[in-house]
Amino acid sequence: MTKLKLALLGCAAILPAGAMADELNLICSADVVICELLVNEFEKSHSEIDVNMVRLSSGEAFAKIRAESRNPQTDLWWGGTGDPHLQAATDGLSAEYKSPMLDQLQDWAQGQAEVSGYHTVGVYSGALGWGYNREILEKKGVSAPQCWADLLDPALKGEIQIADPNSSGTAYTTLATLVQLMGEDEAFDFLKKMHLNVSQYTKSGSAPVKSAARGETGLGIVFQHDAVSQAVAGFPIEVVAPCEGTGYEIGSMSVIDGAQNLDQAKIFYDWVLTAEVQNLMPNAGSYQIPSNASAIAPKEAPDLSTVKLIDYDFAQYGASERRKALLSRWDDEIGSLPLE
Repeated sequence: MTKLKLALLGCAAILPAGAMADELNLICSADVVICELLVNEFEKSHSEIDVNMVRLSSGEAFAKIRAESRNPQTDLWWGGTGDPHLQAATDGLSAEYKSPMLDQLQDWAQGQAEVSGYHTVGVYSGALGWGYNREILEKKGVSAPQCWADLLDPALKGEIQIADPNSSGTAYTTLATLVQLMGEDEAFDFLKKMHLNVSQYTKSGSAPVKSAARGETGLGIVFQHDAVSQAVAGFPIEVVAPCEGTGYEIGSMSVIDGAQNLDQAKIFYDWVLTAEVQNLMPNAGSYQIPSNASAIAPKEAPDLSTVKLIDYDFAQYGASERRKALLSRWDDEIGSLPLE
């Protein structure tokens, strides 16, 4: 029997006559290369489970899961920033699950599980910052920005890209970080001024630094590990941790409430939390900090001990009402502004 793979895999899984494969419907909110690596490795070791995977940004994933809440089509959501995962937990869209792997995880990963009532768990971490194309900035005679305040330099007009926080967890983390650093009104004033230098609000959180790597823009505001990926690939990208301080993400994973394939979701959940699997991530150009305490952080990963991290309030900024209010204000005051 031939069964068509869904979404990104686009290939057929051949089963013996009369055999029925177990299924897992997975949303992956990381880079597509990482998503494909996980699916391929899982199916090698769990050949009885057929994974149907779709890649969506964090905001898109949350919207899909919410829209399907009366008839869930997704079993498991892996990756993407923790704030929408926490909102999904608050809104009753995800299910409680205490993995037997919990005691093997870093404190911050266990903390994510605890604050959500065990509706989500940390799978990786990374600090917010940006990557800039040194060749573009040198050619324009622009000093490399080292602080958030530097992003308001008129010399950067048209050279900044950042994602839309409605679709991107990276951009929402940026929004929440600035609010915590500056205060809400001050943060929105900053964003209005920075808007004058923005050429595009992308859908994907990692897209801005990929554009910078291709020479299409001077700078992309992203998680630092996404900028590292482009630098490791040989592009002229320099990675910056803002001098005033910055937020960070706890990439998360959630079992969906009402999952049709709950047992298979739990098998993947436990498997992906192992050190062996997390040690594979650099093979897909992923340089986040792994959540398993025994996993080895990639040597290329930003050293978080050298980054001035804020005390990011995941509980407050992952709460449904707070998140909705900030996104609504962004739509009204920033997203509605014309791009020049």
